[in-house]
Amino acid sequence: MSTRLPFPPSRFSPRLHPVYCLIVACLLALVPAQVEADEPLFFIQLTDPQFGMFTNDRDFRQETANFEFAIATANRLKPSFVVVTGDLTNKMGDAAQIDEYLRIIALLDRSIPLYHVPGNHDIGNEPTPETIAAYTARYGRDHFAFRCGPVLGLALNSCLLKSPHSAPQQAAQQEVWLRAELEQARRDKVPHVIVFQHHPWFATDIDEADTYNSLPLQDRRRFLDLLAEHAVTHVFAGHYHANATARYGALELVTTGAIGRPLGDDVSGMRIVIVRDTGIEHRYYHLGEIPNQIDLAPPQPAAGASSG
Repeated sequence: MSTRLPFPPSRFSPRLHPVYCLIVACLLALVPAQVEADEPLFFIQLTDPQFGMFTNDRDFRQETANFEFAIATANRLKPSFVVVTGDLTNKMGDAAQIDEYLRIIALLDRSIPLYHVPGNHDIGNEPTPETIAAYTARYGRDHFAFRCGPVLGLALNSCLLKSPHSAPQQAAQQEVWLRAELEQARRDKVPHVIVFQHHPWFATDIDEADTYNSLPLQDRRRFLDLLAEHAVTHVFAGHYHANATARYGALELVTTGAIGRPLGDDVSGMRIVIVRDTGIEHRYYHLGEIPNQIDLAPPQPAAGASSG
């Protein structure tokens, strides 16, 4: 009994014809590559611990209690990193306030990266080369980039954006650096680019008048267009001692309430930010409502919801 080959013997060979190989290669090129999803992560934003503010610099007992609790919470939850967005102390250069802040921050688990951003109470409403140098000697660079999985964090010295007049060289250098980092992030196709700074850009409207709490109107569109054009999705700030959100196109501007003394209707707390492939979600928790653990699983559709 003979077996008929599917091809004539003269055409059936373990060596594939070059044309056949080319066709297969072209077809494979049309198949979308499977990209391994990044693991979800979360981080904690603390802002305005501002040791001394509760009692106008007479003591900092309440700030100590709040901040020790915040660091203990971070040690329990194990975030991917912690960022403190400025106003670490109330009285710039006060040795006792600085020492207490540094004592407590040293309690953070060494496996958790920590990042500081300067505020106006750290380097002044009119920062100078000298006040910036004093800050960097204690806490590290005043602007920098860091990478954590799919997240590129860009930490800005917003005091230089607010008032560059006494340190024009430092302000110009920061802008050059920022543009270079954003261009590199675009080339690298970074999934999530997030900016951290002390001052919010504005409260509700990009064209609102300048206030103590906002960054200069004349520069807002220039900088925010730069961020938006380079796919920055979020800016996390502090300074208000209250919570607020605003938008500039697809860019979400998030202002977080103080871990120190709150103002307005908000109470002391922290913001927990979850980063997934599908996007970023965040919530402000006051100190009495922080969960026992952070669930990184994506939210499930409501029962009975139609898929369309």
